[in-house]
Amino acid sequence: MTKSLLILPGDGIGPEVMVEVRKIIDWMNEQGQDFEVSEDLVGGAAYDVHGVPLSDATMEKAQEVDAVLLGAVGGYKYDELDFSVKPERGLLRLRKEMDLFANLRPAQCFDALADFSSLKRDVVAGLDIMIVRELTSGIYFGEPRGIIEEGNERVGINTQRYTESEIARAARSAFELARRRGGKVCSMEKANVMESGILWRDVVTEEHANYPDIELTHMYADNGAMQLVRNPKQFDVIVTDNLFGDLLSDAAAMLTGSLGMLPSASLGAPMANGRPKALYEPVHGSAPDIAGQGKANPCACILSLAMALRYSFDMGEEATRLEASVEKVLADGVRTPDLMQSGEGTPATTSQMGDAVLEAFKRASS
Repeated sequence: MTKSLLILPGDGIGPEVMVEVRKIIDWMNEQGQDFEVSEDLVGGAAYDVHGVPLSDATMEKAQEVDAVLLGAVGGYKYDELDFSVKPERGLLRLRKEMDLFANLRPAQCFDALADFSSLKRDVVAGLDIMIVRELTSGIYFGEPRGIIEEGNERVGINTQRYTESEIARAARSAFELARRRGGKVCSMEKANVMESGILWRDVVTEEHANYPDIELTHMYADNGAMQLVRNPKQFDVIVTDNLFGDLLSDAAAMLTGSLGMLPSASLGAPMANGRPKALYEPVHGSAPDIAGQGKANPCACILSLAMALRYSFDMGEEATRLEASVEKVLADGVRTPDLMQSGEGTPATTSQMGDAVLEAFKRASS
């Protein structure tokens, strides 16, 4: 079956890390795979050409393909744009109109990078957790919202709102993922002070009845944050709402030692072919201060491709080999500038790191 993939390199370091991903895809096609790849604009790059951060035509393409792979959006030159056309609005439109309700943020600490974490090696070495963040509802989208005048002062309003169905589908995503992993889900909310948290806990518990093989625990989100920095390896899959997921996933990201190593996936409902609508992107931003200098780490984008192989194309073995190839290169001491520590390791440019991963992947696939 043809595997259609839309690549949106975006801004800053996005295009240069995506070049390294294309090398891997092109090699896989040479070996008999059938990736049908198209490329388009998003973010500031789209604004420069179309006057909007995502054109309707690109949005239509994203709705039709099996998966979208995005680099990064944003940059200093766009800081003064109106909020409605800022580069980030292109990414938000993709998430919203594709109804990508489950954001998957792995936090994996490769052994070669365990000393890069701000926590002790024995706390983070071997860490491999997955945070499932509900992405299209909650306080970021609830109404009413805004800034109003009340008496003689301004009042900022945001509304935390969740329906049963929105919670249920996030819970199902977490339980399904746990079946592929360690079989444990921890649901995090604030049921002690928030009615939406009470509903969240109730619905997750109800959905768990369909997954008796999965162990379910509940935890208040503030305690969850503390536990992530105290004993993160107690977790397998964490499922939580939009706001808490935003905070907890960023905290978990720093356990690994480098944002340049972290991929993500945003998944929606299954399409007619059974594949979920999906957007994959590295967690790091556009890093305009190093764009075009060959300093960017392509590993997060490469690992985002690995997630696409696993979750969109049912190519779990290939995904595992690609992830292992990244780990092998790190173990060999190959380092982009963000991974250099006390002068240790072999310095590598963006292209050299990408080439090293590709060569390791070739060997692992032979």
